[in-house]
Amino acid sequence: MIHPQLEQAASLIRAGRLVAFPTETVYGLGANALDEPAVRRIFEAKRRPPASPVIVHVASIEMARSLASHWPDPAQRLAERFWPGPLTLVVPKRSSIPAIVTAGLPTVGLRMPAHPLALALIESSGCPIAAPSANRFTELSPTSAEHVRKSLGDAVDLVLDGGSTPVGIESTVLSLAGSPPVLLRPGMITREEIEAVIGPVEVRTSASTDSAHPAPGMHARHYCPRTPLLLVRHGALPQHGRGIYLRHGETMPGEPRHYAAALYATLHRCDEQGYDWIAVEEPPDLPDWAAVRDRLRRAASRP
Repeated sequence: MIHPQLEQAASLIRAGRLVAFPTETVYGLGANALDEPAVRRIFEAKRRPPASPVIVHVASIEMARSLASHWPDPAQRLAERFWPGPLTLVVPKRSSIPAIVTAGLPTVGLRMPAHPLALALIESSGCPIAAPSANRFTELSPTSAEHVRKSLGDAVDLVLDGGSTPVGIESTVLSLAGSPPVLLRPGMITREEIEAVIGPVEVRTSASTDSAHPAPGMHARHYCPRTPLLLVRHGALPQHGRGIYLRHGETMPGEPRHYAAALYATLHRCDEQGYDWIAVEEPPDLPDWAAVRDRLRRAASRP
């Protein structure tokens, strides 16, 4: 079924406006990736620093290749294996992509989302769509249209409501700009799954605070609810105020993919309850939990 607002959304994208739309990970705040003033509006709406690049969403491998000055063989193999899906590939960019999209770097992150509405929007717009998460910078990512409206209000021209996002956290980001490949942000496609396709991968998930970041999501403090979030072990809860304790296998799912799908929506709900703190039991230190641990560690980081 075609979304009743799809053509309106595509028209807005072509006109240089901002449209929030669902992907399988989180809702994105989209603009024509080849239109520099339009992409600048994303940064203004999110209050996003220019050092943080944005991911470009495509509707096919062919579209991705058209935006890359070099498309290495590992990119082709990974795209064939995991696209459409929650994997962003960082590759050398063509000059058609404005510098603001990539924080001035010669590389661009490309992804083909696994959501029918996202793909339909890209195809109907006739252009690649630059889209970080549709929320204020460093705040909780949105997994529903209502989350977008509460965070951005009238800073976005249209919100395409596609229901809740099934993956629930942001994509894995892998740089193929050099050798060996480097994992810049963990996601639900794991390092082990990637290495099964292309061989050894290095990990670098932190970046300097005063220079362009090679990928989004590398700030030490990110994905934060308004309520202070604490990572705890062995039930060591704060002795002050009123709070809530989220434990995996009890108040949270015990399986990493289900946990990831519930994480942001749960934190959004907790934020609305007026707690003094949110305590989250530290998840297992296992490969399948790497992405969840990354998001919680950044969310618990103090300013």
